[in-house]
Amino acid sequence: MERQHTDPADFYTGIVAESYAPLKTFSYDPEIYAAFVREAGGPALELGCGDGDPLLALRRDGLDVEGVDSSADMLERCRRRADAAGVSVTVHHQRMEALSLPRRFRAVFLAGPTFNLLPDDAAAAAALHGIRRHLTDGGSALIPLHVPSPTPAGKVGRVRTAVADDGAEMRFSIVSEERDETARTQTAVLRYERHGAGEPTVVERPWLLHWYPRPVFEELAAAAGLATVSVTDADGRAAADDATDMVFRLRAA
Repeated sequence: MERQHTDPADFYTGIVAESYAPLKTFSYDPEIYAAFVREAGGPALELGCGDGDPLLALRRDGLDVEGVDSSADMLERCRRRADAAGVSVTVHHQRMEALSLPRRFRAVFLAGPTFNLLPDDAAAAAALHGIRRHLTDGGSALIPLHVPSPTPAGKVGRVRTAVADDGAEMRFSIVSEERDETARTQTAVLRYERHGAGEPTVVERPWLLHWYPRPVFEELAAAAGLATVSVTDADGRAAADDATDMVFRLRAA
């Protein structure tokens, strides 16, 4: 069995990338992001686009949107899905904290709290500065954030299963979890398994989430030249200061 300390940029590789779609339990409504892009204007950029949700849906709607992801494996799956659907798409293999693209955008967004995968405030600051550099003056950014709760003890070790396209059984479980309130991190060891023809594949990888109190994120954004326009919940209502799910709407100052 593979065990490793995995850089966040390398988490979604191999069996983890293969397992992503079969084991996914929730998808964000692409219309949320389509509406944001239509309002802010194009071109637009999705950070952490993964295997193409909602990027490909937005491209099918004719919106000028490109994607960025740190996982080459996930981007390859995105390209294959685009080809199968007859959708043209431009994607870039880069980390969101090290953006260097040849154009600027009127809208930058993340679909879901992918920003929480950045391991610390320094990486978050680098990503926010990169977003600002790639936004046109007055451009908008949409960044969902999440404060994770500890996993209930009864869910640790519980196995979820799904079937891959080739009929192999994919398995997922949480092996252990540690939480550091000072560093604002929660790290779970996740096990992915593939059981089909031949020898089974089993890997364990650490999954780190880093969270932000609202004032901390607003300060990081302001230091990067991004003014907070609104902070809402998933339903678009004003978020409480201690909310665990927040969507930040930022504007390039």
